[in-house]
Amino acid sequence: MKPSVSLSLDNFVPYRLSVASNLMSDAIASAYRALFGLNIAEWRLIAVLAERTSSTQNELCAATKMDKVTISRAAIALADRGLVQRAPNPDDKRSHLLTLSRSGQDLYAQVVPKALALEKELLAGFSATEVADLVAMLRRLEAMAERMSEPA
Repeated sequence: MKPSVSLSLDNFVPYRLSVASNLMSDAIASAYRALFGLNIAEWRLIAVLAERTSSTQNELCAATKMDKVTISRAAIALADRGLVQRAPNPDDKRSHLLTLSRSGQDLYAQVVPKALALEKELLAGFSATEVADLVAMLRRLEAMAERMSEPA
């Protein structure tokens, strides 16, 4: 029996966003891995920490929308490479504050030009106005998704 309601997955916006995000992340991840030995989670942690003085792993989860296990593994890998430093959190003895080490800051300075070049290449078919509109729409979608996921 055929369902009375159907879905065109190819035109379903959440699916299209997921496919586009996965393809973009895979393209960028290949470059980061080959050039800098970083996976996407590690790069995101470095980028967030570069914008802050320090963060706890919970703050990094909130900032990146990645789960605790992914954040923990990335933080451990970056600490093992000397790119991130851990210090006791004076406000919560159960957590640590993570900061970029000097080596982490140097790596960030090397990755940023490549990240910006990859973004430029991925968005080459769009005008500056279209890119600004896309970013605005994505932020609106993120805000709506946040509201939908809040407990009632």
